[in-house]
Amino acid sequence: MKEHTKKLEILRLLSDGHFHSGEELGEQLNISRAAISKHINVIQSWGLEIYKVKGKGYSLSTPIELLQQELVSHNKLPKPEVLGVVDSTNQYLLNNMTSLECGQSCIAEYQSAGRGRRGRSWVSPFGGNIYLSLYWRLDDGLAATMGLSLAVGIAVVEALENLGCSGLKLKWPNDIYWNNRKLGGVLIELSAQSGGAAHVVIGIGINVDLSERFTSEIDQPWVDLKTILGQNHIRNKLANTLLVSLEETMKAFECFGLSHFIERWNRYDNFKGQEISLQLGNGTVTGVCNGIDAQGALLLINADGLTAYNGGEISIKK
Repeated sequence: MKEHTKKLEILRLLSDGHFHSGEELGEQLNISRAAISKHINVIQSWGLEIYKVKGKGYSLSTPIELLQQELVSHNKLPKPEVLGVVDSTNQYLLNNMTSLECGQSCIAEYQSAGRGRRGRSWVSPFGGNIYLSLYWRLDDGLAATMGLSLAVGIAVVEALENLGCSGLKLKWPNDIYWNNRKLGGVLIELSAQSGGAAHVVIGIGINVDLSERFTSEIDQPWVDLKTILGQNHIRNKLANTLLVSLEETMKAFECFGLSHFIERWNRYDNFKGQEISLQLGNGTVTGVCNGIDAQGALLLINADGLTAYNGGEISIKK
């Protein structure tokens, strides 16, 4: 990340949305105008639109809200690490897991290799969205992680509701929906040995201000908070609210497991009562979605009766 220090300093200066000349930027950062130009070219590859006007200099197309540790921090958890550029926030914590304190988190401005469930990539333009990961140790081991992504999904929805979002739903097992469009997702990755504690990394991605320029990279209907709330400078507040909600959720999950969350999940379930298809590794099954069971498995009602499924991908039956 050290190689991006100058680029991040340039963005800090440009974040106000005003024009800054190459000479001014170079003087403040003690580098040449040619170096500024090279850094600007890389910054644009991160998904930011920068105007270059002769005689005026450089300007972001719109001001951006940069992340600030003091605004993101939650006093019941270790201070989050605010990263500029990272391959993936989940991978960053996984790489450093042996030295992490329970409750340690990181949040990034940009992910070069963000990932979602089932090996998908996660579109991660600079400064537009939330890319947050949290490390947690569950002393009761691997069995204690059952249904965790469902509980975390509820934590995300409740954090968003605290910011004024309404009409939010959950798609089993880990997506946040609004009006049948994807707003965010959860990715749980863990390390555990038989008889030992489970070391869990919880990744959360939320679309805050996702430019139309990225539409072609997304393979499903999507929405962002700017569309829902009519505002986009809420990333610091949202990150803080997420950490507050996650801390409460993880403490409850440690004590009670998924049973504490099933009623809320069924209330938020985007597909409950609908006829759906579930794509499995060896084919597709269809049925009416009947929520989840005590282990977090998806329940389907069809000609075979009521059946629980622990994996698969939901779609509306056509």
